[in-house]
Amino acid sequence: MQTTDTRAFLGIYLNDHLAGAAGGVELARRVAHAHRGSADEERLERLAGDITADRGALLSIVLSLGLPVRRYKSMAAWAGEKAARLKFNGRLRTRSPLSDLVELEAMRLAVEGKAAGWRTLLSLVDREPGLDVGELRTLLERADAQITVLEELRVKAVDEAFGAPAVSPR
Repeated sequence: MQTTDTRAFLGIYLNDHLAGAAGGVELARRVAHAHRGSADEERLERLAGDITADRGALLSIVLSLGLPVRRYKSMAAWAGEKAARLKFNGRLRTRSPLSDLVELEAMRLAVEGKAAGWRTLLSLVDREPGLDVGELRTLLERADAQITVLEELRVKAVDEAFGAPAVSPR
């Protein structure tokens, strides 16, 4: 049995992840849109769809646990993602290769955080009967696959931005 504080902390934690997911969905969609007609279009469209589905899965988990959804956090993250588009990238009228690199790195960081969230929930399955181990493992596997795709795209973006092969940790 959990204490009231522990349940409140879980609600805050999951709502913070929901907020991050809202920003992540917007970023993934924007990156996919920016690569329409490119060799990476299909991979990025699939990635954006998976990231959107993952946010939906997280929302379902929050609701199944009977925790409140704090929509203002998601709205703030959504607005933050829109504001992040105003970054200076070395070009005024065309898309810079730096935009691809920075956005792919941001997406990778977000997916790493999402994977950590799934692992955290897996550690709580004994205390939270509403959590589905199979679903969480599937979500974690999908996050790991997303990390692999994002790393491959990041390496390519380093080469395109700087004309040099990237060092990859994998």
